[in-house]
Amino acid sequence: MAQFVDWDLAAATAGALSKSGPRVSYSEATDVVGDLRRLTEEAAGHVADYTGLRAQVAHPPVRVVDRRDWAAANIAGLREVVTPLVERLSGDKRPGAFTEAVGSRLTGVQAGTVLAYLSGRVLGQYEVFAGDPGQLLLVAPNIVEVERKLGADPRDFRLWVCLHEVTHRTQFTAVPWMRAYFLGEVQAFVDASQGGEHVLERLRRGVATLSDAVKDPDSRASVLDIVQTPAQRAVLDRLTALMTLLEGHAEFVMDGVGPTVIPSVESIRAAFNRRRESGNPLEKAIRRLLGVEVKMRQYAEGRKFVHGVVERVGMVGFNKIFSSPLTLPRLDELGDPEAWVSRVHGPAGATPTAG
Repeated sequence: MAQFVDWDLAAATAGALSKSGPRVSYSEATDVVGDLRRLTEEAAGHVADYTGLRAQVAHPPVRVVDRRDWAAANIAGLREVVTPLVERLSGDKRPGAFTEAVGSRLTGVQAGTVLAYLSGRVLGQYEVFAGDPGQLLLVAPNIVEVERKLGADPRDFRLWVCLHEVTHRTQFTAVPWMRAYFLGEVQAFVDASQGGEHVLERLRRGVATLSDAVKDPDSRASVLDIVQTPAQRAVLDRLTALMTLLEGHAEFVMDGVGPTVIPSVESIRAAFNRRRESGNPLEKAIRRLLGVEVKMRQYAEGRKFVHGVVERVGMVGFNKIFSSPLTLPRLDELGDPEAWVSRVHGPAGATPTAG
């Protein structure tokens, strides 16, 4: 079977290119790790009380990682998902030994380059690829670096981050079908492609595009170049709607809980929003090509949608969104909460309820 990515080389590249992070003493690092673990547990209680959602499946404890460990965890997860997809796509077709070796190593270097860049930006992540139901990762060096740059109170900022990431964990553990649905849509996206060999080449071009973006801010290529069929666009619409919901829900929860448990939350939110909007030309180009700009819009659009639904039917009514894939919002409903309420609750559902 042809290897699409040299995963070991990807891990080595990410490790070599990842920056070390801010200076901290051993005792400071130990305190940060302990603090994040404790605040994760505190955040879990706040999120459960605010949303009414509680884990239905057991999940591993939070992992507090450095940048290299974050990249390694994501490589392990991608390896679990991408390898079987590529095997199914390529079937019995094997490229020449030289093409296979060179192609997989080149893609490995490119993937490692992208993950090295992202490892210096991500504060936390609920990683769903590597195992069921997934695992919460908090990137300690990045959290410390950002809180220092913002001049934020460390305890307040760390709890603020934990609220957001624990909400994501809750989404996947309180809604047991969520992970399988998400992975199924990823598989559907690949299945909707036309022709195995051409698909693999487009996937390689997509990885190369991301890698080029890290090194060349003037690149005009787009990762959407690999989306070429109507069926793929339909799947992408569903994935976009899902990710917008999940991101918006996390933002809504952290903003709802924050004022009651984080004294400096207003200044943290204002400073963090300024940080999101700023960036040098290189960073802005990379954000666009990696889809980060889209993610930033998802935060705002998703939060507005969740707020609109909760305003109409309360939190209990909103939670019906997690009943099944059929009750998830459609892409066109994200800008029209009333349409979702009417479809799921019925025309008479737009009356606020308790919760």
